[in-house]
Amino acid sequence: MSGKNDTDSRVKHASVRTRHTQIVNLVREQGFVAIGTLAAQFNVTPQTIRRDINILSKQGRLQRHHGGAGPVYSTENVDYTDRKVLCLQEKQIIAKLVAKRIPNRSSLFINMGTTNEEVAKALIHHKKLRVITNNLNVAKTLSGNSDIEVIVTGGLVRPKDCGIVGEAAIDFIRQFKVDYGIIGISGVDRDGTLLDFDYREVTAARSIMDNSRKIFLVTDHTKFGRNAMVRLGNIQEVDAMFTDKMPPAELVEVMKQNEVELHVGD
Repeated sequence: MSGKNDTDSRVKHASVRTRHTQIVNLVREQGFVAIGTLAAQFNVTPQTIRRDINILSKQGRLQRHHGGAGPVYSTENVDYTDRKVLCLQEKQIIAKLVAKRIPNRSSLFINMGTTNEEVAKALIHHKKLRVITNNLNVAKTLSGNSDIEVIVTGGLVRPKDCGIVGEAAIDFIRQFKVDYGIIGISGVDRDGTLLDFDYREVTAARSIMDNSRKIFLVTDHTKFGRNAMVRLGNIQEVDAMFTDKMPPAELVEVMKQNEVELHVGD
């Protein structure tokens, strides 16, 4: 009986995932789509569609509107307060994977992003680390361990997420060459293009990539195929990607061709 229930549960979840993907594709094709239209299209109740839209909105895959849903635009990211709780468990899994690959006595950059803030928490018990960051939340977390030296860049502090941006931050980063650069990203296209929303944030991340011996990309599965307007670089520049689910087949192939390590958490 237990085996049958497990099978039924897996089939149900697969069906929901398929419907979610189809809803996202439909919204991207048509723009705003009403709840009633989606309910009729997928032969489910309006309440089910509302739940679907809430889930997909929290994942950043579409925009919830009164009476329906619309596409997420490449010019605007999800609010920081929402990103803090979005896929939190997945980000914690990713963070633990990364922390296992960072030896004691390493030097590293950690840039902005809620996944990187979880990485900082996972590194808190490391010894003799030297961390350079343009993220005040990361700095605050790691300063709780007197065995970790934390260096904060200069620059303009963004009130929404305590990230530091601007030319002063970039000039400061360029003074160092570290063992590991840990970067987050808002979107990874299927061809491997790394995308983000804020040009100032991207220029800081670019400088981190240019001044790190190894580059670790940390990203949860909701970023695969996600649109954003500013290009950071390409996955082929990364040494390893840490995520919670297998990326799309096209992206996996690009990574294999460029010998980028893939670490997927359970």
